[in-house]
Amino acid sequence: MNAHVRNPSAVPEPGLRDAHGRTKRKLRLSLTDRCNLRCVYCMPEHPRWLPRDELLRREELLQLAQVFVAELGIREIRLTGGEPLLRADVVEIVALLGRLRALGLERIAMTSNGVPLARHAVALRAAGLDDLNVSLDAVTPEAFRRLTGGELAPVLRGIDAARAAGLPVKINSVILRGHNEDEVLPLVRWAMAEGITLRFIEFMPLDGRGYWNDARVVREDSILERLRAHYTVHAEPPTDDPAHYYLLDGRYRLGMISTISKPFCRRCDRVRLSATGMLYACLFAQTGADLRTPLRAGAGVDELRQLIRAHVWHKQAGYAERPGYVERPVTMHMLGG
Repeated sequence: MNAHVRNPSAVPEPGLRDAHGRTKRKLRLSLTDRCNLRCVYCMPEHPRWLPRDELLRREELLQLAQVFVAELGIREIRLTGGEPLLRADVVEIVALLGRLRALGLERIAMTSNGVPLARHAVALRAAGLDDLNVSLDAVTPEAFRRLTGGELAPVLRGIDAARAAGLPVKINSVILRGHNEDEVLPLVRWAMAEGITLRFIEFMPLDGRGYWNDARVVREDSILERLRAHYTVHAEPPTDDPAHYYLLDGRYRLGMISTISKPFCRRCDRVRLSATGMLYACLFAQTGADLRTPLRAGAGVDELRQLIRAHVWHKQAGYAERPGYVERPVTMHMLGG
């Protein structure tokens, strides 16, 4: 590696970039490690929740968010978890993040499992949430129960409530071999009937129980093969979006996020902040940079900005360069997707 890459002082000042020339415009901000489902591709079977004083407080979340937006050019914040709606002050956080629009923030989004959504949807929209991704891996109650340990009905009610409140909703579905391959067609039929965007996501090697292996990954091409038996399928031109989009029967747009079979690392524009204040430049990174400790020690904007820039500058090329299972202490329910 060239010397200028190793030297944080050589990091270009404008924006937030890495040594591979990628500019970061999106921040995934985890609000909590807690979740009310036990999805096999994400959660440990018996999770141990972190003490609350280890999680970022609301004022700390907002202070760091302001550094990312005002100092580093972040334009979109997506709230994640765990399940972000389990955080008692989630609506207030959305409203306070809205103040950053004057500093350049363009979009406040959220990813949720949908279970608590019905009772929060109106308030979230009123607070300024722009859109929502809901994880839904089956529309058959028994299949949903096997995969998540929860019930389907509250999720469907939450989706209906969000759309009624005026929140644009997309559905994310992780397909695992041996679990829910038979849900591909029911999910597509349901999404088409509802007029709602569906995106299939390949099972990534980041689960909390060491469950991932290559045989359990249902790849994009395999899903397309299933769909072609029932629909005409035409690929849309590629964009910078992480999803590949296809038009079914000339009328329904379906997305595929194929991190395993077709990684999109070369155009990655996001970074992630865990609920404990650890910054991860890559979803697959084994280590992160601790922002909570210097923040609580009184670090100012300049110091935080330099810490963030230095860490992101050394971001690795990504999963495409080092595929396979990722061993690390942080799991998806703490980091957020």
